[in-house]
Amino acid sequence: MDDRLVSFDSTLEDEAIEFSLRPQTLEQYIGQDKVKHNLKVFIEAAKLRNETLDHCLLYGPPGLGKTTLATIIANEMEVQIRTTSGPAIERPGDLAAVLTALEPGDVLFIDEIHRLHRSVEEVLYSAMEDFCLDIVIGKGPSARSVRVDLPPFTLVGATTRVGMLSAPLRDRFGVLSRLEYYTTEQLAEIVERTADVFSIGIEREAAGEVSRRARGTPRVANRLLRRVRDFAQVKGDGFISYGITEMALELLQVDRLGLDHIDHKLLMGIIERFRGGPVGVETIAASIGEESHTIEDVYEPYLLQIGFLQRTPRGRIVTPHTYEHFGMQVPE
Repeated sequence: MDDRLVSFDSTLEDEAIEFSLRPQTLEQYIGQDKVKHNLKVFIEAAKLRNETLDHCLLYGPPGLGKTTLATIIANEMEVQIRTTSGPAIERPGDLAAVLTALEPGDVLFIDEIHRLHRSVEEVLYSAMEDFCLDIVIGKGPSARSVRVDLPPFTLVGATTRVGMLSAPLRDRFGVLSRLEYYTTEQLAEIVERTADVFSIGIEREAAGEVSRRARGTPRVANRLLRRVRDFAQVKGDGFISYGITEMALELLQVDRLGLDHIDHKLLMGIIERFRGGPVGVETIAASIGEESHTIEDVYEPYLLQIGFLQRTPRGRIVTPHTYEHFGMQVPE
């Protein structure tokens, strides 16, 4: 699972390269037009009033650019950004240290905000609403509460599971923006921009082929492009042509819909062993040697999204689209 080219999760290689690929302004940011338009209005209004931007919650599937948007918000507001994540803030004291280090107007970006501990989350309420911290000093009868004033700041939270956020925390965000999957045309534009940053030539048809297999996600598109670039440099003259791209992606076992060998193994396992279903997820997991929660959280979402798999009360069923994709006759 860790080395899947089409995985939405970020790897160490992705993090190292994505930093140099990130656009710095809303004008440079490709896609998410509704989110961009609204953010541009909110940012300009806040600057006209000489106020901090309302707290923003960015949610949606991984790999769509939430971290990039947080950085752009800070750049557009002309302030600094401080970055942390939900799992990294273990105690209220950790949050207090982060908040007291902020300068007026700064952006605090908390990735995976749904994973904040409940005790930390309760401290965050007063910080978001009143820009202050209530800290208890001492223990027992001698304990006393001290209020620490904070500079005005903008909290930008990012989450892939907005349903796991508590209602009190979610209600304290003034701007809620959902990021959607990208179209093939938008991804092709991103691939061409990335190739330009890498200083390599690419055919428009090749960029389109990479984008078609990228599952609607810029992170996957850029990862596929890096691997295709390797083939172009070793097997060709360094230029990414359509022929080199098609050959590379076939060797990498990523088909025209972005399905890899694990997706094929899962779908063909249901077809060949269980006549297309219905079959329980535990049975599927045992038959292909994976854990059931990995299948539910990692493999199934994309297959459900493109209509290749259905969840029913009796179990999983492959759809006629799956048979057609593999060139098989749909059973009656």
